[in-house]
Amino acid sequence: MAILERYDTGAVAHLTLNIPEKLNPLSDAMIAALQDAFDSLTNDKNIRAVVLSGAGKVFCAGHDLREMQAKRQAEDHGRAELRDLFDRCARMMSTIRKMPQPVIAQVHGIATAAGCQLVASCDMAVAAEGTKFGVNGVNIGLFCSTPMVALSRNIPRKKAFEMLTTGEFISAEKAEALGLVNRVVPLDELETEAHRLAETIAGKLAAAVKIGKSAFYDQLEMGIDEAYAFTGDVMVENMLWRDTDEGINAFLEKRAPDWKN
Repeated sequence: MAILERYDTGAVAHLTLNIPEKLNPLSDAMIAALQDAFDSLTNDKNIRAVVLSGAGKVFCAGHDLREMQAKRQAEDHGRAELRDLFDRCARMMSTIRKMPQPVIAQVHGIATAAGCQLVASCDMAVAAEGTKFGVNGVNIGLFCSTPMVALSRNIPRKKAFEMLTTGEFISAEKAEALGLVNRVVPLDELETEAHRLAETIAGKLAAAVKIGKSAFYDQLEMGIDEAYAFTGDVMVENMLWRDTDEGINAFLEKRAPDWKN
C-alpha cells in the first residue's frame, strides 16, 4: 500500500497522505513521496488543480518524532541529519508555491506542527467542522520554527505568535477568520467542496492561472511600486496571448471561449 496515494478526476489530481495508523506524519518517506508527486505534477499539463488530503482520522500530525529522535544518535548529536530533514521539508513545502497548479488542502481532524505548516503552504484550504489547527511543538520543548515561516505568512503576526508560544489549538472557524483556511464545511461535505473548488479552478485558462499564481507570490515580496511595475508587465504578457484574445472576444460576444491551452 502506497504511503501517498494519487487518483485523477478529469483535470484534478487528488493526493492522499496514507499512513493513518500514525496520523499521517511527515516522515522521511512521506516528504520524499510528496516531493516526487509535486515534481511530477509540475510537468503534467493534463492536471490543472490539486487536492491534498489525509486518510483516516486526521489530516497530518506533523513530523515523525520517533524518526527525529533516532537521528540524534548520529555523529554530532544528529546535527547534519536533522538539518537535512528540515531542508528537505522546506524544499517540499516551497515546491507547492512554485507549481503551476493551485494546491488545495482538504483538512479534517487535526493539522498540527508541520501538518499545520503543510496547510499554510497550500494555496487554499477547505476544512471540516471540528478540525483543530496548532503549532504545538513548544509543549514538548521544540519551538515550531519552520512551521512558523508558512503560518506567519498566512495569519496576523500576533495571532501566529500566540499559537506558537502557547501551543494551543484553534478551531476551524477561527482558522477561517484568521485566513488560514478559505472555508469550513460539514465533514460529510468536505471532499465534495474541495473537489468543487478544484474543478472551478481547473475550468479556467491554465496558462492564465499559472502566470497569475507565480505573479501572486512574487509581488508579495515586493514594495508596492515595484509590485505594480512587475504585475503591469505580467498583464501585458497575458493580454497578448491568443487565448486571452479569444476569451475577451467570447465574453463580448456572449459565447463560450474556444481556448487551445
